[in-house]
Amino acid sequence: MRAFTRRTAAIATVLGVALAVTACTAEQTDPYAVDGLPEAALEVMNKAPYAEGTWYIAVQDIDTGDVLIDLNANRMAAPGSFVKTYSAGAAWLEWGPDHTITTPVKRSGEVTAGALDGDLVLVGMGDITMGGRTKADGTVDFTDLDHNDANFLAGSTLTPEDPLTGLDELAEQVKAAGIDSVAGDVVIDDRLFAGELAGQPVTPIVINQNLIDIMVHPGKAGEPASVDMIPVVSPWVVTSTVETVEAGGPTNITLPKPTRDGEILVSGTIAADSDPQLKVYAFADPATFARTAFIEALERAGVSVAADPIIVNPDENLADRATVDALPSVAELESLSIEQEATYVMKISYNRGAQTLICRLAAERGSTDCDDGIPIAAEIWDAAGLDILGASLVDGSGLEGNYVTPANALQIQTLMATRPDAARWQATMPVLGVDGSLAAVEADSPAAGKVFAKTGTLIGGDPFNGRMRLTTKTLGGVMEAATGRNLAFTIMVNQGFFPALEGVFEANDDVGAVAAIIQQAY
Repeated sequence: MRAFTRRTAAIATVLGVALAVTACTAEQTDPYAVDGLPEAALEVMNKAPYAEGTWYIAVQDIDTGDVLIDLNANRMAAPGSFVKTYSAGAAWLEWGPDHTITTPVKRSGEVTAGALDGDLVLVGMGDITMGGRTKADGTVDFTDLDHNDANFLAGSTLTPEDPLTGLDELAEQVKAAGIDSVAGDVVIDDRLFAGELAGQPVTPIVINQNLIDIMVHPGKAGEPASVDMIPVVSPWVVTSTVETVEAGGPTNITLPKPTRDGEILVSGTIAADSDPQLKVYAFADPATFARTAFIEALERAGVSVAADPIIVNPDENLADRATVDALPSVAELESLSIEQEATYVMKISYNRGAQTLICRLAAERGSTDCDDGIPIAAEIWDAAGLDILGASLVDGSGLEGNYVTPANALQIQTLMATRPDAARWQATMPVLGVDGSLAAVEADSPAAGKVFAKTGTLIGGDPFNGRMRLTTKTLGGVMEAATGRNLAFTIMVNQGFFPALEGVFEANDDVGAVAAIIQQAY
């Protein structure tokens, strides 16, 4: 192409302006038409919403190392939640897929005839599910549209497990340890680490992902909707003014908001033929919520507590951490394995879960500051052979401010593919047309079930033009190509524009379509 351009320019110099126009026409080739990229993929990439955007694609044969597609592969781009591959992967490399953590309940004072004359201290260790998403077979449960995104994604649902399961298990162990009553207090020790993500706290105590779930059920047209609150923990109550409207009518439920201490208000309308609608409220003080929930669990287990169950968590009375750690344990809860935690984080793209893994890396090295986990993750990946200069990360979840090259994202997959536990790592990622954030993408394609990849999405508004801006849509992972070749890949598009939020789903489909086309082409 370069030689052709030089020749055309030389002729134009001799013959004049008329051929200069011809030269311009010749240069108007598709900028994405690189070696190895199927023409069918170009048709998707050149759709109108991406006219002002940029595509980035890197594809490599894992077994031979051959680079099959290189489109802007070494240019930095915003990856969105694909960053969770870096955070979950760092935890996987550091501890291995079978690693678990233990959340203890300590006691101060002595037990006499079933009465504890001191305190119970539940020490938060960063368990992101606390038994509340564990299936009967010991694996993690999730829904393709998870409750963490319920306020923004219609169709989000809940798993059937009781989110208070872990607290109930701890309470039953306290009872079995011979404690029938607690004369002192119940305290949550959440000092292991501290951080923030998108204005919400990231703490080592996590109950129901630190959310209150509010499920709104339609009634008959003209009647109030009914509401379930999950979990039920004092003093929280939900007040609903949601009205049921005629079948086919508008379903528009406001985001839950607090009106006074413990009260959450939801309002709006729900159609009589609508499915139940899930909304969530993120509480600002996880430790106080956990304390009340644990005291209620103790009461259910037959352990009476003298202290007021709904006061703010009295952590000012805690001894130093070394002293608390040295106290005898009366109950312990083992977390899910890193493999299962990574599955939950990756399949549903759980932001605070990914950041919690970064916080745990910091805590392991002696820091209580979650931000210190990012350079530690870099050290881990550097030791594993990743060119860490190909990524610029500010958190573990993938919010604004993170950048990677497609080649770097691809290198993570090739590194993980050489490990003995490669198949287990691959299984943590969403599967095209099957589950997680890719469940509805290319479900009828021959590529369905053959592409294992993490998604990434960032969106913003364009009020100047009254439209939505797609900051990024990313898909990266591994695939079994149609010929049986094992490929690592990254596909990214930055700066697309859509009339409304629904365009994000269109972009998800388009990036998935490009992946399916590549899978079939090789």
